Amino acid sequence: MSLAERTREAARAHPFLIEGLRAGIANYTAAARFLDVEGDVDAVATALRRYAEDLDPVERRERAVRVTMHREVGAGDEPSADEDPLLAVDGVSIGANAGSDTAIMVTGEVDPAGLAHVLDRLLVEGIAPEAAGVAGDALVVVVDRRDGVDALRLVEGGLASVPDR
Repeated sequence: MSLAERTREAARAHPFLIEGLRAGIANYTAAARFLDVEGDVDAVATALRRYAEDLDPVERRERAVRVTMHREVGAGDEPSADEDPLLAVDGVSIGANAGSDTAIMVTGEVDPAGLAHVLDRLLVEGIAPEAAGVAGDALVVVVDRRDGVDALRLVEGGLASVPDR
């Protein structure tokens, strides 16, 4: 395997680096050191520069969405008979009036890339979601009630700038 192939393989193991290369903000020498690919650091940096030239640039678009906040949600073993759960995975559902968490519910142009971007933004700000999911035209993120308002703003802002992948 050539140095260029080893460099690309190592870079693909770190999605944040690929995004940095696509955005044109990566320091190639620092990235080469980080990847620890066997070979001369300058040669690895050159391989990264060439790889970046082959990648599609980051393009962002705003999505048409409606964002709402639901308080007093939580996990339970069975969905409430009165209403559908906001999120359900493997027999555990997040429903209304079932706890003290807050759900940020989004409908419209949502997809897994949008969810990934939103989760990244929340984690950068120190908000660790309790649960999250996307299906069809709905996305939900469940956070501690104290983080609800901040999470709402981050979700709205995040979906206004999702990079097309």
